[in-house]
Amino acid sequence: MSDTSTETAVQFRGEVTVDLVKHSAADSDVLWAARVSTAGEQSLEELTKDPERSKGLINYLMRDRHGSPFEHNSMTFFISAPIFVFREFMRHRVGWSYNEESGRYRELQPVFYVPAQERKLVQQGRPGKYEFVDGTDAQHRATTEAMEASYRQAYDAYQEMLAAGIAREVARAVLPVGLFSSMYATCNARSLMHFLGLRTQHELAAVPSFPQREIEMVGEKMEAEWAKLMPLTHAAFNGNGRIAP
Repeated sequence: MSDTSTETAVQFRGEVTVDLVKHSAADSDVLWAARVSTAGEQSLEELTKDPERSKGLINYLMRDRHGSPFEHNSMTFFISAPIFVFREFMRHRVGWSYNEESGRYRELQPVFYVPAQERKLVQQGRPGKYEFVDGTDAQHRATTEAMEASYRQAYDAYQEMLAAGIAREVARAVLPVGLFSSMYATCNARSLMHFLGLRTQHELAAVPSFPQREIEMVGEKMEAEWAKLMPLTHAAFNGNGRIAP
């Protein structure tokens, strides 16, 4: 190994970040899209009306699963999370667009995921019927120490290869999935609701879901931003069992 130490360079994080960078999304988008079927060009009047007057229509569309009116909007998020989160995230393909930073074209930065103290560590029960419970202080300590040591070793190896002239796309193979990456993710309300129904746990959910906590953290932050943009749609989503229409 080289003499270059990563003690000060390597960073460890237990939180993900989500920023809403661009959007065209409002409850009125649902209304004009829905009313064109009966009102034609007059549906454009919904753009200037108070959507509160038509929240019953939004609830009806959600309840009876008339989904296409919820697609006429757009939200773009900038997300920073471990690579293993993005590999789960990109299983969601319908209604989503992604662009992620590339380890072929830039030197990847030494920022790695280590679970925060409140992250439940221990899995109990059999597959399909299990739960996670809090770890002991010793288990948290062992997890942190093992991860940090592994990350440092992996990043030292990555730097060694780059210094030897090895291409970035080859050298990156030694880096673990706990490395933080970043991406833009663009969706509409319907695709986001489908994501949230699968990737978050919620007391109002009619169909229970058991997501990995780290992707749920991303989902919770995205949902908070969406709820501010489309509060009536968000309320109807919750009021109808958090099932995407």
